[in-house]
Amino acid sequence: MNGAADIEALARSRLRSLRTTLGYSLDELAQRTNLSPSTISRVETGRRTLSLDVLVPLAHALQVSLDVLFEVPTDDDVVIRPVAHSSGTRTTWPLSRPDGRMVAVKMRVEPSEGRPGQRVHPGHDWFLVLEGRVRLWLGERQIDVDAGEAAEFATMVPHAITALDAPAELIMVFDRDGQRAHVHQ
Repeated sequence: MNGAADIEALARSRLRSLRTTLGYSLDELAQRTNLSPSTISRVETGRRTLSLDVLVPLAHALQVSLDVLFEVPTDDDVVIRPVAHSSGTRTTWPLSRPDGRMVAVKMRVEPSEGRPGQRVHPGHDWFLVLEGRVRLWLGERQIDVDAGEAAEFATMVPHAITALDAPAELIMVFDRDGQRAHVHQ
């Protein structure tokens, strides 16, 4: 982006794309915003100045915030550079943004002796074993999961994951309740 003109062009393009993606004609969007179809057309094509009196109702009708319209894309909005966090026999790397609904984590689990402490929390967990083998403890059940296999389970059942024989690496996906239970133990 070179400057204000480029950012403005991006916002105009986003307005038109959102309108067409949501299936609104100029007339339909005009009814939702109390703006005229010609005003909306002029905003989209650059023949009208972008101002709050038109942007606020358009953003509201298109169900986006104003900052989304003007957000300048950078690699930082796409690329995640995980940083390892270790605790006991586990090392985790966050693979998703901290503000998302779902959480993705790469986890390395070292083998440990004995029966692990199991946890319960609302939600569902899903994981894929990338390398090694793990044992999924679900209450009294013990389920061995090999590399290339995945597991999904309700987390209101007491559960834990341990590595078998050698370190194991997995990708886990869970909701915010799962993040509090698994990442911040």
